[in-house]
Amino acid sequence: MDRGRNLVGKQQNDGIAQVAWLYYVGNLSQQEVSAKLGISRFKVLRMLADARRLGMVRISVEHRTSHTLALADRLAKAFNLKEVQVAPVPVAQDDFDYARKAVGILAAAYLARIVAGNQPLTIGIGWGRTLSAMADNLTGTTNRNLTFVSLTGSVSHASHTAPGDVCMRLAAQTGGRAMLLPAPFVTDDEAACALILGQRLVGQTLTMARNATHAIMSVGECRKGAVLFESGLFSDDQIDQLHSGGVVGDCCGVFYTADGKIAEIPLNRSTPCVRPGEMGNMDTVITAAGITKLAATLAVLRAGFVDRLLVDENLARALSDTL
Repeated sequence: MDRGRNLVGKQQNDGIAQVAWLYYVGNLSQQEVSAKLGISRFKVLRMLADARRLGMVRISVEHRTSHTLALADRLAKAFNLKEVQVAPVPVAQDDFDYARKAVGILAAAYLARIVAGNQPLTIGIGWGRTLSAMADNLTGTTNRNLTFVSLTGSVSHASHTAPGDVCMRLAAQTGGRAMLLPAPFVTDDEAACALILGQRLVGQTLTMARNATHAIMSVGECRKGAVLFESGLFSDDQIDQLHSGGVVGDCCGVFYTADGKIAEIPLNRSTPCVRPGEMGNMDTVITAAGITKLAATLAVLRAGFVDRLLVDENLARALSDTL
């Protein structure tokens, strides 16, 4: 009987290792692994989480070099931050995929650090490709007392970068739970937003999010070609508001002008989300990757609600040059 159980356990681990190999070494997407092995994408996600939990997958990056530490120290002092980490990016400035992965690895290490042990924590989560990279690179972290809660509503097109997807992946990987905001990222107008905010389940989730101990968010650009502009989220009128209102970036559904002020546009009253004034008791982290996010990142830092910054080297240098 013991031999039978051992054989079953070995077969399970072999399967987990195969999934991890195809995903991390073979560079297949979760959907491609699912199709290749004839298993569901949910099972692939669960097996990848098992691979990290069992220690089969370990990812580490040595980033504490003297020049990145000096950059981090300068930015921390300039923006009055508790912590800045700068990921070395020895590639061209336009290799944004590399930059996002590098910052995602920093964010995964930060998350692993704060959730170590079994203490109960509620962590607010934003959305975007850098936070998706964080979820991709979180390894060997288990804490069943974690709650990951969306700080914003969701988007209409399902993707691995969407707020709900990132929360669910983090919960699956750590053994915690996910709490999703049952609302769209943006509503048609202020009246529609007020109606949605009055819904019981929306209110319960936002209360949980506002009482989070930590928040991990990313910076969004507001320019032609950026994810927000190309996502189909906004009406033509709302796009016009972004342009006419001088918006340069957003963080979790709040839109900022270059001086760090919340833009005085109706759109800023049409997004169900947790707002900076409601984050006073949280330890807030923003991630930013790619030099094109310079204006947006400066605006969010100038807003004054950020405690920690995780950023790639090229963007960090550009931020430093503005000081």
